[in-house]
Amino acid sequence: MKSTIKSSADISLLFSQGKRFSTPFLTVMVLEHCNQHDHELDHGRVAFIAGKKSGNAVWRNGAKRRMREIARACGAPWDGYDVVFLARAPILKASYSKVSNACSKALSKAGLTRSASR
Repeated sequence: MKSTIKSSADISLLFSQGKRFSTPFLTVMVLEHCNQHDHELDHGRVAFIAGKKSGNAVWRNGAKRRMREIARACGAPWDGYDVVFLARAPILKASYSKVSNACSKALSKAGLTRSASR
């Protein structure tokens, strides 16, 4: 993914001001760009977070890989938005299609993709 959020200040801003859309497998946080950011406003940025409380390094790496692939399939990055994907513990135990469908529904609620009607 070309456009990743790397600044802890930007992540904190997303956690405090972003809209949350939760699924059993992950939480999606979305924040529309505003003029106070110092990065270009014409492209979107994405971050993937898998916390230490949920599992060891092998689990975290697998969760991030799965979230990256699902984000790519859903059309990330989205112009004009910062999006954070936060993994939950069951993300690796569920099938890829279940996680993908849940993520698509959360993104459609956020207004980033069209309705997942499969």
